[in-house]
Amino acid sequence: MADYYQDGDLVNYTPSSAVAAGAVVVLNDLVTVAPRPIAANALGAVAVEGVFKLPKASGAIGQGAIVYWDSTNSNVTTTSSGNKRAGKAAEAALSGDSVVPVLLNIG
Repeated sequence: MADYYQDGDLVNYTPSSAVAAGAVVVLNDLVTVAPRPIAANALGAVAVEGVFKLPKASGAIGQGAIVYWDSTNSNVTTTSSGNKRAGKAAEAALSGDSVVPVLLNIG
């Protein structure tokens, strides 16, 4: 039997160091975004769904493309190797665009 715990758009998170609002936080294989600042060692919440404008690597990204978070370069890419799946591009982004709207954690 399952007991309801919380809505699924945010999950609890206690960081060991402060997290700025808008920061991408990778929890194992889950890419999340902090909607508000979270103090070090304080309980906060990170978003696991929604559309967020994230910095992107060079190159165009088509709407609906699967995108990955590159922790080394702190941006979204279409390269899966070595990166964590972040979701899908909610809109297309041109090669010269600095951000792409990403629908988090959508298969």
